[in-house]
Amino acid sequence: MPLAIYAATVSARLHKLGVRAPGATIALAGGVLASAFLACSGLVTWVLSRPEVAGHGDVVRALQYRAFGLGGPGHVVLLGLLVAGIAVPGLLAGLLPRALAVAGLAVAAVAELSTLVLLADGAALLLPVARFAGLLWLIAAGFLLPRRRVRTEG
Repeated sequence: MPLAIYAATVSARLHKLGVRAPGATIALAGGVLASAFLACSGLVTWVLSRPEVAGHGDVVRALQYRAFGLGGPGHVVLLGLLVAGIAVPGLLAGLLPRALAVAGLAVAAVAELSTLVLLADGAALLLPVARFAGLLWLIAAGFLLPRRRVRTEG
């Protein structure tokens, strides 16, 4: 749930900073959905922990795939939308340092490419790379995104 709160807060801040492009809404949708997918993955994993489910091999396997899909590529792709929704307006409006905004775009690209894990198991390395890089990027952006827009005269 902290991810959903972060998404709502950063979306509101982008609006307050004058961002009227879809980036703020994309960030909000990506963050809320990423949080929801991760919560659903956790709930499915909890179901897997129940002793009455353990004896049903086919059900267990189906639930394992569902938990992975929701918490793996499903969550990471949506996390990439959150990062991109902040990085693009951060770059275009000069709200973030250029290097951080470009790094955010790279992280978002890796997150979107993580869907390849559905086609090739070798792409699974993209999931933790995008997840942890994305979370670190969100922390940095949260600290560096200004509270108010500074207007320059001239």
